[in-house]
Amino acid sequence: MGITVKTKKEIALLRGGGRRLAEILHTVAGEVKAGVSPRALNDLALRLMTERGDTPSFLGYSPHGARRPFPAALCVSVNDEVVHGIPNGTDRILKEGDILTLDAGLIHQGLFTDSAITVGVGKIDATAKKLIDVTKKALAIGIKAVRGGATTGDIGYAIETFVKPRGFGIVRELAGHGVGYAVHEEPFVPNFGKKGAGVILKAGMVIAIEPMLNEGDAAVKLDADGYTYRTKDGSRSAHFEHTVVVTERGAEILTV
Repeated sequence: MGITVKTKKEIALLRGGGRRLAEILHTVAGEVKAGVSPRALNDLALRLMTERGDTPSFLGYSPHGARRPFPAALCVSVNDEVVHGIPNGTDRILKEGDILTLDAGLIHQGLFTDSAITVGVGKIDATAKKLIDVTKKALAIGIKAVRGGATTGDIGYAIETFVKPRGFGIVRELAGHGVGYAVHEEPFVPNFGKKGAGVILKAGMVIAIEPMLNEGDAAVKLDADGYTYRTKDGSRSAHFEHTVVVTERGAEILTV
């Protein structure tokens, strides 16, 4: 699917779906504690989505080249898992000091929103706190670069300029994207770049911005499950994401 501009009516529906998705992620995050399984978090997210008549956009999604559809409503990525962690099995449980990303997509009235947050399990160490804090701030800085007439390169440049002095690795293979009519649309929205480069943003475009930062090196690898990306060096990773609509004056965050 090419680059699309959404109508005012569609943006209003996306706003409603984004609000619902934000509420779900907040509720699921509140259940994160030692002894809980990622599968239980997925089950909760799925129930919260479907009981209000919405549909999880990740469950059954088959990206290009995938050997099988994604088997869950919620991606739960723990510690060195960067994104797309599959919350399978009841034998895997969270431990005190873990960090994990909760990433979900919602279809509301036929339109798609996408959001992610990283949280700690109980007491986490200072480096984990800094990693989460810097990643969250990087998202806010990327969003501030959005306006009609700006470019995807402006977003990446803003994020990269903020992150580099803080010593974390910026994942380059994975990035933000257009969203609204599908799970993934154009344009590709990287978390690094040059001012003025990339795609020009137009009012009404809806994009997901999602910095992914590693505690160590930026390199990642794909697990044998075909979905889970991990850091190559085994260091921890954090990920925050919002769906936003481009306006002439800036960005409106839909997933709040």
